[in-house]
Amino acid sequence: MLVWYSRNMKLNDIIDRIKLPFRKEKELFSALYNILGVYPRNIEYYKMALMHKSIRKRNDKGKPLNNERLEFLGDGILDAAVGYIVYREYEGKREGFLTNTRSKLVSRETLGKVANEMGLGSLVISAGHSTSHNSYLEGNAFEALVGALYLDRGYETCLWFFENRVLGKYIDMDKLAFKEINFKSKLLEWSQKNRVRINFLMLKEKKAEDGSPMFCFQVFLEGVPGEKGTGFSKKEAQQLAAKETLQRLKREPQYVDAVFAAKTNRTKMEEEPMIPVPETEHDIFIKPPVPETMDEVVVSKSKTALQKAFDNDPDFDLSDISHKEKSREDIIAEAEAAAYND
Repeated sequence: MLVWYSRNMKLNDIIDRIKLPFRKEKELFSALYNILGVYPRNIEYYKMALMHKSIRKRNDKGKPLNNERLEFLGDGILDAAVGYIVYREYEGKREGFLTNTRSKLVSRETLGKVANEMGLGSLVISAGHSTSHNSYLEGNAFEALVGALYLDRGYETCLWFFENRVLGKYIDMDKLAFKEINFKSKLLEWSQKNRVRINFLMLKEKKAEDGSPMFCFQVFLEGVPGEKGTGFSKKEAQQLAAKETLQRLKREPQYVDAVFAAKTNRTKMEEEPMIPVPETEHDIFIKPPVPETMDEVVVSKSKTALQKAFDNDPDFDLSDISHKEKSREDIIAEAEAAAYND
């Protein structure tokens, strides 16, 4: 394509205008090579992968141009590649462990941290939204980048990229695989075993300084307030609240007593004899029961594969926590043991 310029324009200005797109594209090539370890063949795939939907850009046919479709593709490629790596590395491990490990490796939180350390967030084009503390935006861009890499160079390159450019450099797979991170699952398991009602109540939703949404949740055991957790996603906030509540159950016997006392009061009320049903000869309207103010968390009676993976974890083994009368000698012995441990 020929571009004509006015004779009055300086030659250096013309050269700069021609060089500018090439310079920017060269910088993108270099940045992508530093992240991927290979040079792009079709740069257009990667430009699309770095385009957040907030810019609201459309093509000539009116269709939106953003990285959502590439994100969908990259998510599937990552599942397959990481699944194969986990299967190969942990020979003899059961399906529950493999599934849990893969979930940790491809979680938005993990991918968001990797993308942040790679510097991927600075390449994402968005409508003024900062990627600081926004693991979802960066994690989504990481998945879209994998989708672009798949279209550009194929599955084998995607597998090589995750093995050689992510694992070992940004992620310690062994450490992540055996690390207990699902505190909410552990707390639900404990409440199930002890038949304690548990609720996760969202207290508030607010905006951080950079505009990112923040959520605050609090745990309630039999209506007794537990600990709070604040995070940049509902899941993160619930996990933090569950973690702090688990630690409180371990260190505060008084809190455990309050929970089981509330449970005792509830079960006594449920065991009270029913009031006889009134005769139907008269027009008597029975009010329906008032719904509870908080939705009860329904815990499955059967353990999931994820919960089974934590059975032998000593860090949050709460099986010894129960409500029972203690003798004076027991109380003194526990106090002496606690003082000795301190």
